[in-house]
Amino acid sequence: MTRVQELYPDNKIILREVGLRDGLQLVKTFPSTEAKQRWIRDEYAAGVRHFEVGSFLPAKTFPQFADVRDIIATVASLPGACGIALTLNERGANEALASGVAEVATVVSATEEHSQANANRSRESAIANVRRLCELRDASAHKPVVNSAISMALGCSIVGPVDPMEVLRLTEKLFEAGVDMVAIADTVGYAGPRQVGELVAAAVRIAGTKPVCIHLHDTRGMGIANASAALDAGARVLDGSLGGLGGCPFAPGATGNVVFEDLVFLCESKDFKTGIDIEKLIAVRGILQSEMPGEALYGGLARAGLPRGTAAKAA
Repeated sequence: MTRVQELYPDNKIILREVGLRDGLQLVKTFPSTEAKQRWIRDEYAAGVRHFEVGSFLPAKTFPQFADVRDIIATVASLPGACGIALTLNERGANEALASGVAEVATVVSATEEHSQANANRSRESAIANVRRLCELRDASAHKPVVNSAISMALGCSIVGPVDPMEVLRLTEKLFEAGVDMVAIADTVGYAGPRQVGELVAAAVRIAGTKPVCIHLHDTRGMGIANASAALDAGARVLDGSLGGLGGCPFAPGATGNVVFEDLVFLCESKDFKTGIDIEKLIAVRGILQSEMPGEALYGGLARAGLPRGTAAKAA
């Protein structure tokens, strides 16, 4: 069994909690290291197993991720848990590999315009960086899973509509470069269920036995509908953030990622077993409310609770 098969068995739905990274990317205040560790342990007790824990970015610019190595170690101490860390260049890749994190993530833009504006490099250069990351992985001692997200895959904040054939071309190139998984990201929340379903279905065909992740933002209130379409189209790995934390500097007014608790409920309602206790998960929001009282939290389940008689099923 390969590492990716171990962490992402093809007969299971995997929900990844990205609040500790994507959710904290733009916040002005952020939890202490101890609070982050409680956040992880409490979610783990609720059944969550995949955590995006931070980025290997300069601590001076992104102090919310200065403790990323401590958070990686916390996840690694929990049996069966998987920590995911974002890297954007070779320096970060080397630091991530040295940390022993189970999974290393990176990003390629769907459009040339966004790639130049956001990362000051071409998409071909970005793919070359991904190929280099895969080479470093292969030469490393523990060989983590490598995944690459395609940002702006369903609409770009600079050019607007994105040709799905271009996204699929990038998907093929990323798998050729050696990634274990590709994530289709609706970074600015432009898409509806039809676009999501069609693109995910095509990406799943390209991936074959490798997993495809869908990363959704709820900018225009379509997050859960889009997640449902992605599930129907064959996606088995989905991202969300506790309380819908997050946002994007390219999407003014964005509410953040799709709400993780609501995503769990969606999967359970479609008879996809997650192994996550929704009521225990909702209780973890108390840490966020205490540590970041100025941050808005979202979510229908937290507001209205589970429908009568469904708690046992959801657990």
